[in-house]
Amino acid sequence: MTVPTIAMDPQAIRDAVRERYARAATRTSGCCAPAPEASCCGNAGPDPCGGEVPVAFTDGRALPGDLASASLGCGAPLEAAALRPGETVVDLGSGAGLDVFFAADRVGPAGRAIGVDMTPEMVAKARANRERLGIAQAEFRLGEIEHLPVADATADVVISNCVINLLPDKRPAFGEAHRVLRPGGRLVVSDIVSREPLPEAYRTAERWTACLGGAIPEDEYLALVREAGFEAVEVVARRPYADGRLFSVTVRGHKPVRA
Repeated sequence: MTVPTIAMDPQAIRDAVRERYARAATRTSGCCAPAPEASCCGNAGPDPCGGEVPVAFTDGRALPGDLASASLGCGAPLEAAALRPGETVVDLGSGAGLDVFFAADRVGPAGRAIGVDMTPEMVAKARANRERLGIAQAEFRLGEIEHLPVADATADVVISNCVINLLPDKRPAFGEAHRVLRPGGRLVVSDIVSREPLPEAYRTAERWTACLGGAIPEDEYLALVREAGFEAVEVVARRPYADGRLFSVTVRGHKPVRA
């Protein structure tokens, strides 16, 4: 059966992504689950996501097993973010809230961790998880990461984990990240990129929503980060992925202290 491509229809991409992650919000399995429908990252092999999910908070509390399996990411941006107590963190595409909870734990009661997700079901699930864990400094907002419901110069750190590649146009997300960061703030994102432009066969709804069809070449991805105004942009981690065309990267950049 031939699957129609959707590369030229941004709204079809948005609708497909929203539908898939609405379904994901009702499941207990996560990105690395064996069933193709349960996977964000496309079942690329024995270590498809390439990230490491912490298993305990700093006070020694263990992460509930069902939350540990709920990761939909492809890397470990929190490790490269080097969060400090009292900081404010914004997570682009926060899903069920896993990275937000660990960010909130690391910034402590004096800090804040704000998750933004466009899927109402995911936001509801994240809020329920927050109540379950009792992490008061975590909050979740419904919105698109190209139009963040966050005020200018609010965050010390912006993170994202395997989300920006889902966008038809990635420029607005990087621009919004730059806007909400304070001068000197840092961007740390993990994402799927490609070695070269992907063939049209990749541009299907199924592959796009699995973080594959929307991947762009690494050099183009980094250029978009710099174009948004970030400096000292670097790849801090890289892992093989899928069929050799794709790999995961963790990218870090800084908003200049002065414009």
